[in-house]
Amino acid sequence: MDRLHSYWRMEYVKAPKEEEDNDSLFSNLHKTNNDKEALILWRSSSNYLVLNKFPYNPGHLLAIPYRAVGDLDELSVEERNDLMATITKGKQIVQQAFQPGGFNIGFNLGHAAGAGIPGHLHCHIVPRWEGDTNFMPVLGETRVLPQALQDTWEILKKNC
Repeated sequence: MDRLHSYWRMEYVKAPKEEEDNDSLFSNLHKTNNDKEALILWRSSSNYLVLNKFPYNPGHLLAIPYRAVGDLDELSVEERNDLMATITKGKQIVQQAFQPGGFNIGFNLGHAAGAGIPGHLHCHIVPRWEGDTNFMPVLGETRVLPQALQDTWEILKKNC
C-alpha cells in the first residue's frame, strides 16, 4: 500500500474558517524579524514575496503589498508598478529554481471571486508542470506536495 503524507494539511483543516481579523494577516506578516520562519523570500519598497502556506504546487508564491487594500485601483501608481515588478521577480525566482513548464498568475478580487483575504489583495504565482493535476484534488479534496515548505524556501532563497 502506498502512503501519501501531506503534513501541512492538518493545520489548514483545523484553522478557524472565519477569523475575526483575517485581513491583518498580510499586514503584520512582513513585520517579522525572521524571514525564514515567515517564509518571506524577497522584499521591495512597497511589496514582498512569500511562500503560500497552503500551496497548490511547490513554489507557489504570493506577491503582497505592505499596505492593506482590497483592490488594484486602491494602490498608488508607484505601488502598482512595484507590484508588477515583484510579481515578475517571483516568477523569475521560481523559474530559475524549478524550471516549471508554465505558470498561473493572478488575483482573486473580492469574496465572490474567491478571495480568502478580501481586504488585502495579493497575487498568486503558481508554477505548473505537464501532468501536475491528478486525482487527489478531484476525489479526495487533497493536494499532495512532494516537498516541505522549509525545503522549498531554501531552494527558492538561493535564487533571489
